[in-house]
Amino acid sequence: MNTYLAFDIGATSGRAIAGILDGEKIKLEEISRFKNDIVCAGDNFHWNFADIFNNLRNALKTCVDSYKIFPESIGIDTWGVDFGLVDAGGALVCDPFAYRDPHTNGMMDELFKLVPRKTVYELTGIQIMQINSLFQLLAIQKFNPQIIEKAHSLLFMPDLLNYTFTGVKKAEFTISTTSQLLNPANKQWVSKFFDTIGVPVSIMQELIMPGNVVGTLTEAIASETGAGRIPVVAVGSHDTASAIIAVPAKGKNWAYLSSGTWSLMGVELQNPLINSDSEAMNFTNEGGIGGTFRFLKNITGLWLLEQCRKEWDNAVISHEKLIEMADAQEPFRSVVDPDDHDFMNPASMVKAIGDYCSRTQQKVPENTGQIVRCIFESLALKYRYTMEQLKKLAPNTIEKLHIIGGGSKNEYLCQFAANALGMPVIAGPAEGTAMGNLLVQAMALGHISSVDNIREIVNNSVETKTFLPQETSQWDKACEQYKSMFNV
Repeated sequence: MNTYLAFDIGATSGRAIAGILDGEKIKLEEISRFKNDIVCAGDNFHWNFADIFNNLRNALKTCVDSYKIFPESIGIDTWGVDFGLVDAGGALVCDPFAYRDPHTNGMMDELFKLVPRKTVYELTGIQIMQINSLFQLLAIQKFNPQIIEKAHSLLFMPDLLNYTFTGVKKAEFTISTTSQLLNPANKQWVSKFFDTIGVPVSIMQELIMPGNVVGTLTEAIASETGAGRIPVVAVGSHDTASAIIAVPAKGKNWAYLSSGTWSLMGVELQNPLINSDSEAMNFTNEGGIGGTFRFLKNITGLWLLEQCRKEWDNAVISHEKLIEMADAQEPFRSVVDPDDHDFMNPASMVKAIGDYCSRTQQKVPENTGQIVRCIFESLALKYRYTMEQLKKLAPNTIEKLHIIGGGSKNEYLCQFAANALGMPVIAGPAEGTAMGNLLVQAMALGHISSVDNIREIVNNSVETKTFLPQETSQWDKACEQYKSMFNV
């Protein structure tokens, strides 16, 4: 038996999950969960980094003290693009900005006056989105130049946590590729961008590939937690990279959807796919594990529902009740584009959905069930539209979709996805990110041999559920109306 501990931190919550590997299967043991909320400070939105780190440190101590699980290593994955700036003394200059901060409004247009959009895409192969680290860095330089003046090092969120645990500064490859600051082909920081926005490229760190050891726990943390000087592994530090390596798939004719706050749909490739078509359709090339690349499109996911549930109070309306309420409503009464800017971080998501429907001359949802059905149908239709683009770009035919992550437990949405796509949907594992994180640790320590071995173990360890398409003609018609309505 070998044991490892994964810290999997999303943009709304985090979790610590232990993995026990017997050579053929891995068993997961949840140690703790915690909220991870954006904090408003003045006019800006930040992450409470000290709170995140304390939750991880406490979870490691709990793993050892309460569960009597002594991990042989730990690995940390988080959401993409966000970063912390560290001064020459090793302290954070300020809490990391959250990607939903409105200070990036207008930054894309400002940068494209200096560097053509086409050039930005050609050099990075990354989907143009205002949340990307490049535009965040430009915003900080423009509105808070004193922060840049104090900055000695830029560390993406998992790298910042790795540094706090080990004292070692590295830039893990998969998280670095989300930034739009790195050329994925030559694995070099794009100095042209840094020169353009007036930020020294020297603040960037040396790359480390997933499956390598960053360092060992500092003496202080090793003593505080009782874990000892165990290694901290560079896993697929971008949570999607860890998730995709845990897709229980065989062959090449499949696509994936990592479903959570964000929905990320794509295929696994051996090389970046950067051309005029991928640029026009705004697909991204993010680093994967084992030398692969994740060719995908970022789609706003269950964020809309998560924000609505905060207004409705999660404790009052259960997930099962929401599904029941949605299922009782008229199909396709109203739909939205989940990626519309109005849904980025509104004061009221319920109001934002109603205003959107009114503005697009649709029926405004009048009750909770209609809002939930609107969200699920809109997501499924956006999946259909994105899959149509993906099929035009991918080198292999796509015959099925694997849904992993928390959204894979939502059978209602999984069935809608199968209906909309007209292809089988295989759901699971729900904890794919943690599983991928843990198994890359095992690979780094020499306990398993390869990426293929990882997927064999996943297949041995999880049960999946297959959803076959239903009512496809109705969904075909709805999809055409959707594309016509939003001019896509």
